[in-house]
Amino acid sequence: MQAIAARRVVSAVFFMCGTFIGLWASRIPDVKAATGLSEGWFGVLLLVLALGAFAAFPIAGAFIDKKGPATVTKASAVATVVTFTLVGVSPSVALLAVALFLAGFAFGSLDVSMNGWGAEVETVLGRPVMSSFHGLFSLGAGAAAAAGGLAIKLELSVALHFCLWAVLSLPVLFWSLRQAWPPQTGPDEERGKAPLFAIPRGALLLAGLIALIAALGEAAVTDWAALYQITDLGYSEAIAPTAFTVFSIAMVIMRLAGDRVIARYGPVPVARVSGFVAFVGGLLLVSGWNIGVVWAGCFIMGIGYAVLFPLAMSRAAADRHVSKGQALASVATLGYGAFLFGPPILGFIGQVFTLGASFAVVAFLTLVIPFLAGSLKVDP
Repeated sequence: MQAIAARRVVSAVFFMCGTFIGLWASRIPDVKAATGLSEGWFGVLLLVLALGAFAAFPIAGAFIDKKGPATVTKASAVATVVTFTLVGVSPSVALLAVALFLAGFAFGSLDVSMNGWGAEVETVLGRPVMSSFHGLFSLGAGAAAAAGGLAIKLELSVALHFCLWAVLSLPVLFWSLRQAWPPQTGPDEERGKAPLFAIPRGALLLAGLIALIAALGEAAVTDWAALYQITDLGYSEAIAPTAFTVFSIAMVIMRLAGDRVIARYGPVPVARVSGFVAFVGGLLLVSGWNIGVVWAGCFIMGIGYAVLFPLAMSRAAADRHVSKGQALASVATLGYGAFLFGPPILGFIGQVFTLGASFAVVAFLTLVIPFLAGSLKVDP
């Protein structure tokens, strides 16, 4: 019964964590406008957020080893709510940069620890549940982005919007803090002792590149899709967050169905088709023919990207030549690195050319996935 209760709590934390991605994505244009920065300099602010998260990974890993992922998840969830509130109320670029670093640190710690807690719950239950956790993360992101569009229509300030969202998150925080979960023990390689920044090699490196491309695509839509529609395509600020919403909905649908699809067709064919589907969606987004086509492109991209990162992580966990902890850490390093550092790079491309050019780069990278997909097959 404790594992079932913990699964519900972890599900709620994943959902809440996703909402802060959607919250931030929906108000990026407003935050950028308030700072008066160009795409390139605003990309530097995104880089500050990324640096905060990346700095958290090894520290969170050390505390997870000492205290267990459940304890770190609870502390990180509280810190995430507080620091994202600070992002919303920061009155200057300098204070915003500090708040973004702290928010990135808290979010990065939460991301690592809640996945660790989810893995422990999955082990105790004896059946796969991680895909549903990630589906709820995407659902939370999409719901918050849709709420962001409503907040813009109601002309809520960024500060008020972020503060209200923090209040709405309090029930999840209290619920998670009350959930008892003893640290799980197991073989040494299962205790997360492997270096977080390990670089994969051989077939595992190719699987890591799949994770990198998938994470870059998701990050691009998260951070730049709304601004791309406003600045490049001239669409209304109020409807721009819808693109991220439909992307997230597609991610949820595919992630919830992903286990059955992979079980039926196998990881290699699914990855190859997913890469091509993501490419088609990217082309539709870049075309900018009309708002319906743009949103359709985002939906198709979500379908294509949804299972690629989970497939790469499953391949890492099943590797027969590297310990599970080191394999997962190494692939996660590439994936999280792309998610965190990719948007600032795309921002600089957008400044030199256009944001449409940034999305074109993302789209064409997916054509590499069919050639990498063979790495997802585990040698006997």
